[in-house]
Amino acid sequence: MADEIDTQIRTRSAGQLGFVVAALLLSLLLLINLPGQTLWLENSKSFAAQPRFWPAVAIVVMVICFALHLLRMRRRGFSKLDRAELRRWVEPLEYALWFMVYVVAVPWLGFLPMSLVLACALTWRLGYQSKTYLGLAALFAVVTVILFKGLLGVKIPGAALYEILPGGLRNFAILYL
Repeated sequence: MADEIDTQIRTRSAGQLGFVVAALLLSLLLLINLPGQTLWLENSKSFAAQPRFWPAVAIVVMVICFALHLLRMRRRGFSKLDRAELRRWVEPLEYALWFMVYVVAVPWLGFLPMSLVLACALTWRLGYQSKTYLGLAALFAVVTVILFKGLLGVKIPGAALYEILPGGLRNFAILYL
C-alpha cells in the first residue's frame, strides 16, 4: 500500500489549463504560418529532405499533443488558482512593455531623458519611492548614458526633440545626450 502511494504522480495543477490553451493557440498559429515561413522544393531528393517537412512534423505533433491534453482536462473548470497562476505569468510582461515604450520613445525624446524617466519610473513602480532611491536611479541613468555614448562609443541616433534646440546646444545634445 505504501509503495502504491509513493508511485502516484504528484503534479501541480494550478495554471495548467491556461498553459495548455495558450500553448495550443500558439501551436495553431505556427501551423497556420508554416506555408509562408518555409519552402517546398519541387526537385528535392526525398520527402524528408524538404525544408518544410520536419518543422511541419514538429508543429503537427505539438498541436495534436496539446489538443489531446486539453481534451483530457475538459472536465476540470477554470479555477481561482488558475487565475492567480496566470496573473503571475502575465506580471513580467509589464516590464517588457516598459522597455518597448522606452525603445519607441528614445528616437523622439532622446537617450538621456528617456533613460532618466525609465530608471526613475521603474524605481517608483518597484516601491522605492524615497528621494534617495530616485536620486540613485537618476544617477544610474546618467552613468549608463556616459558609459554607452561616451566610453563605449555606441552610436545612438539623436532625438527629434533635439532639432528644436539652438545650433551649438543641438550639436551637443545629439553627440552626448
